[in-house]
Amino acid sequence: MLTDLSFRRVLRASGVAALLSGTAVLTAFAQTPPAAKAPAAAPAAAAPAKAATPAVAAAATSESSIRVLVLPAGETVLASPVPGRIAKLHVWLGVPFRQGDVLVSMDCDEPQARLAMAKADQASATDQYEAKLRMQGLDQASDVEVALAASAVAKAKAQVQLYKYQISQCSIRAPWDGRTAKLHVRSFMTVTAGQPLLDLVRSGLLLMKLNVPSSWISTLKMGQTFDVAIDETGKTYPAMVHRINGRVDPVSQTIELEATMTKSYPDLLPGMSGVAKFTGMR
Repeated sequence: MLTDLSFRRVLRASGVAALLSGTAVLTAFAQTPPAAKAPAAAPAAAAPAKAATPAVAAAATSESSIRVLVLPAGETVLASPVPGRIAKLHVWLGVPFRQGDVLVSMDCDEPQARLAMAKADQASATDQYEAKLRMQGLDQASDVEVALAASAVAKAKAQVQLYKYQISQCSIRAPWDGRTAKLHVRSFMTVTAGQPLLDLVRSGLLLMKLNVPSSWISTLKMGQTFDVAIDETGKTYPAMVHRINGRVDPVSQTIELEATMTKSYPDLLPGMSGVAKFTGMR
């Protein structure tokens, strides 16, 4: 039989062995590398690109749409040919007129008085010339005197023509059929020669100006027709290429066109704008 001391020694030895065994297990577990993670699932295949929507197709088609500006068939600024006072304006803003109509009447009292004086001088010069001719037949006037008298007659005649022309300028007439776009003056105003009086726009087929891509030059032809949608009226009108500029703008890579409407439309006015729609251009 084991004594108490031997028994305690056996127990102590067994506990130390168990403790060492547990420590060895923990150390082995700690040194064991972690299990490799499962590879991540492969990303789903990219979805195929969607087909172009109708909006994109429409945008590609709209590349043949160009902004346009409507212009009159002709326009000018009437200025006063002579200094004076305006007696009467015969037109108003936007009122149509016919070629040859009197638009502005100037006060012509002074030119008419000068014309009367010039006519009197002409009559006097003519009488003196005729008297010199008679005197020359009687050897009482020299050839020089007769020549000077003839020059005085010519000068007086020229003065009469000058004042007649000035009087004709007192009635300022319309150069063509059209409308008044702007009034610079009013009745009874005093104006100087060359001072603007009226802005006029000509009636007739309206013009349009637009800039198109220079790549169209190989396809674009004189007389080519296209449609124009005007913003102000909301309507579409047919038009035709009238002129093509002979030079391309190197900065914007465009070329300027001038087009005309195929006929007159009462609802269209100069200054309107819209979109020109060309087909078959590239």
